[in-house]
Amino acid sequence: QVQLVESGGGLVQPGESLRLSCAASGSIFSINAMGWYRQVPGKQRELVAGISSGGSTNYADSVKGRFTISRDNAKNTVYLQMNSLKPEDTAVYYCNADIQYVPWVPSRDYWGQGTQVTVSS
Repeated sequence: QVQLVESGGGLVQPGESLRLSCAASGSIFSINAMGWYRQVPGKQRELVAGISSGGSTNYADSVKGRFTISRDNAKNTVYLQMNSLKPEDTAVYYCNADIQYVPWVPSRDYWGQGTQVTVSS
């Protein structure tokens, strides 16, 4: 079984930084795109940032210039460096990855359990 385990959430003040990590474990043949989403109560989950297997990145307009997504393919891990955090960044952040666990089965999406990020003074 494949699992995504997130870490790094917490409570910070406006303007501070946090770094989220998400490690994929289990039987993994290959990992394609990885990304971070966030969700607040009563709203749809939204894409924050994504990164392809080759390292191409994309960001939501609201986080461009403040957040950076990266990945370590040797560790099957994706990171989200969040700087200049704002109260509106408060949400549960979820890791997502498109993973193929054996060569003869198509890849599918996996999700982490979510980690709370709260930005408040």
